[in-house]
Order: sequence, then C-alpha cells, then structure tokens
Amino acid sequence: MSELPAPRAHPELDQLIAVLEHLRAPGGCAWDREQTHSSLVRYLVEETYELVEAIEAGDDAELVEELGDVLYQVVFHSDIAAEEGRFTLEDVARHMREKMVGRHPHVFGDAVAETPDAVMASWDVLKAVEKPGRESVLDGVPRAMPALALADKLLGKAAKLGAEPEPAPPPAGEAELGEELLAIVAGARAAGLDAERALRGAIRGLESRIRAAESRGA
Repeated sequence: MSELPAPRAHPELDQLIAVLEHLRAPGGCAWDREQTHSSLVRYLVEETYELVEAIEAGDDAELVEELGDVLYQVVFHSDIAAEEGRFTLEDVARHMREKMVGRHPHVFGDAVAETPDAVMASWDVLKAVEKPGRESVLDGVPRAMPALALADKLLGKAAKLGAEPEPAPPPAGEAELGEELLAIVAGARAAGLDAERALRGAIRGLESRIRAAESRGA
C-alpha cells in the first residue's frame, strides 16, 4: 500500500488563480465578469481541440500554451461557481483526488492489478459501484463527441457484451487507415452523402444492439 505523496507548493498556479479572481472581481474586466458556464463552452471546446493539435505536433512550447488554456478554463468555471456559492476549485481538486485514490486500490490499497488490462477491469468495476444509478453501459457516454471518437467508445462497450459488429480487415497501420477513411469520405462526398451523419446513424443502430444485449443478459 502506498501513502499519498506530500503536497508541494505551486506558486505559479496560485498566481494564476489570483489573476482570474482579480479579473472577475468588481472593477476588473467587464468581459470576464459577464461570462457564465454556458457562454464559456465554445471556448472550452476550441481550447481542447487546440490542445489535441499541440499534442500531435509534439511541440513542447505549444503544449505548455494549450495546457495552460485548458487549465484556465477549469479555473474560470470554478471561480464562477464559487461566486455563486456552489463550489470552489478546492472542491474540484478534492473530488478528483478522492476519485483517483479510490479508483487505484492496487496503488493506495491492498488490491492487485499488475497489468494495464487488469487495471482497466478494476476501473470498470469501481466505476459501476460509484454510479449505481446507471442502468446501461451507454449511460454517461457524451453523444456530442465527434462521430469517430463516439464510434470507438461504443464499440468498446459493445465488445464487452458480445454485441460488436464484424470488423473489416485491419489496415497495415494508422497511415493506411487514415488514407482509407479519407477515401471513404471522398466517395461519400462525391455521391452527395454526409459521412458524419451516416456514421451517427450506424452508431444509433449499434446503441440498439447494445441495449438488446443488455436486455438479454438482465
């Protein structure tokens, strides 16, 4: 069993929090003052995609910048909630700390999970215990995810129930896969078809198969 590491000081993080609080305080920035959770959603989405690009580019300077932008969104949302008396950034950090310690009993407890697959299996069990109100593996999956990411997520759920569709022959690698996907989109475009909408339609069919498999196993 491992003990929690001793907390370290984070002066720059404290300064960032102080800057945001100052911007949103009376006499600060009018734009920052009027923002809400809803108004910031589009910025959070944009910053997240920019972070993905920075990761793919492998540029540390860009990665630092984009991680900072996403971190700022977390601080911003937390400050809005704190001003409304709902919760604080400390509440967010406390919840995440408790969640991560609870989800890693093989590190902070006496459980054994020596391989990544064993860790993921344990994670799924613990998650189900934490969220007993969920009646389906589909509960909690954000449908607003890009279609390809959503398809990958749901195929993983389907595989655990034996409800996944028959896979196509695998490509040699990611480069070949990318070319195949691009060719499919090009063919759909030439035929006047919407590839995104088509995939989302197929995903709805997959969701139906998953729910049917769950019903059979209930």
